[in-house]
Amino acid sequence: MSELSRLNQYRIMWVAVFFDLPTEKAKDRKQAALFRKRLIEDGFAMFQYSVYMRHCPSRENADVHVKRVKSFLPPNGEVAIFRITDKQFGMIEIFSNKEVKEKPKMHQQLSLF
Repeated sequence: MSELSRLNQYRIMWVAVFFDLPTEKAKDRKQAALFRKRLIEDGFAMFQYSVYMRHCPSRENADVHVKRVKSFLPPNGEVAIFRITDKQFGMIEIFSNKEVKEKPKMHQQLSLF
């Protein structure tokens, strides 16, 4: 497989995790904080308060991280996980107070042979 076909904007993926977790009880707040902590430990970055995203160099790598997130889902609340291609993510428009905001920086993937 050539380098060009291996790393292209249709093969590179973004994994997004959206969640709405209960926080009324101390136990719920602790579980929500632990879920966020585990997302960050797995390389996710906060996109919005309850939206975390991670860049993955391939679909196979995205599958690994989706499986990992599923392994530490909190017992309560709603969590949605989805994958989009880098091409689709590149079409995102982000606004803050009606002003266009810069897109998140693309992570560089280092391959050693």
